[in-house]
Amino acid sequence: MEFKRKLPIPKEIKELYPLSDRGIKTRQECVATIKGILEGVDSRMLLLVGPCSADREDAVLDYLQRLKVLSEKVSDKIYIVPRLYTSKPRTSGNAYKGMLHRPDPSGEDDILKGIIAIRQMHLSAIEEIGFGCADEMLYPENHRFISDLLCYVTIGARSVDDQQHKLTASGLEIPVGLKNPMNGNLDALLQDILTVQNSHLFLYRNWEVESEGNPFAHGVLRGYVDHTGESHCNCDASGLALACRKMLDGGVKNPSLVVDCNHSNSGKDYLKQVDLARNICALRREGEGGLRETVKGLMLESYIEDGKQEEHGAVYGQSITDACLGWEKTEKLVLELAELW
Repeated sequence: MEFKRKLPIPKEIKELYPLSDRGIKTRQECVATIKGILEGVDSRMLLLVGPCSADREDAVLDYLQRLKVLSEKVSDKIYIVPRLYTSKPRTSGNAYKGMLHRPDPSGEDDILKGIIAIRQMHLSAIEEIGFGCADEMLYPENHRFISDLLCYVTIGARSVDDQQHKLTASGLEIPVGLKNPMNGNLDALLQDILTVQNSHLFLYRNWEVESEGNPFAHGVLRGYVDHTGESHCNCDASGLALACRKMLDGGVKNPSLVVDCNHSNSGKDYLKQVDLARNICALRREGEGGLRETVKGLMLESYIEDGKQEEHGAVYGQSITDACLGWEKTEKLVLELAELW
């Protein structure tokens, strides 16, 4: 590999683009609220909602402004945390890898500009709109560039079995959602959660570090793919009951599950997110199998326009990765979920 240039360390980037005292307070309040939901002292739904990939700052911030107004309407029943996913895992090929790699989706890859772009976007979300956000920790070594801005991170199904992801997550001060592996193995997910909740000594960014363990690590059900490549849902009544029992009986601190309504649960049919979200609320209200105690929230992929477009498409606010619910459908669904939770 060619070593192209040495990049600034996270501390230098943070000093160039600092978070204000007001932003620090906003983030602290967001993290505390999410922890309260996972502990069960706050009965509201945790709703992680936003684009599959945060590709354009202007469209993303436009979406967040709309989401902020909606969040205030449902704040007694739902706590909304926007998903601003700036790095995207790609199954194959050289498709768009997210804003970290390419800050302008129609431009060239530039990691330094990407680091600055994602920090500025997360800063704008907190400082201008008042939203602490979630991102995917696709690259553990990159997390420190925005570690002071995030309120929640996920570890994806392709990464969840990786040791460095789990050890890094064990040292984070914010809640971490671990998606079930691609094959849907819930025993493996349970062990992954327990690993993150424990303390570890390990190598990170050229330092010997010791983590305290993260008691707010929890599972995210996203469905699974069988050996033939076919997608299956794991958020039906039997799937949820099984997952809840493993969380409740497995020695997990703050046993919690969030259900991802897209990906393999929907068979990547973004419109199915609506019925899946409704059904999960109904099952939770029945309270059988520990669902009421364990299912704490939902994850939705949503943007301004329905569907998706090609990587260099020109439709403002439409996904260039996975298809998403458009704003009108999202708003209608969230208002409905506030009545169903």
